Amino acid sequence: MEAIVRADGRQLRLVEGQEFEINSLDGQPGDTVDFDVMMVLDGADVIVGAPLVAGASVKARITQHGRAPKLVFMKYKNKVRYRRKFGHRQQVTRLVVESISKG
Repeated sequence: MEAIVRADGRQLRLVEGQEFEINSLDGQPGDTVDFDVMMVLDGADVIVGAPLVAGASVKARITQHGRAPKLVFMKYKNKVRYRRKFGHRQQVTRLVVESISKG
């Protein structure tokens, strides 16, 4: 069974047992999180919500908090010897899907 959920301002297609990362969430490793389900796919049976599927739920467990790979940016202005290099690392939370239910 698969589900399309709304998380972190994005839509994700999830399967039971799948690991995924989203922007940092509150909670400790081991806590469970519920997501809004927009569509459930169960073989040939497809349930589409308007906008959410009533009674459907996806439960995921927080496995760890960490940081995404570093993104490096550069500013440069021609002929004036101006160069500026800076980077950013986003805080992320890694989760694993425990269960998907149709409701």
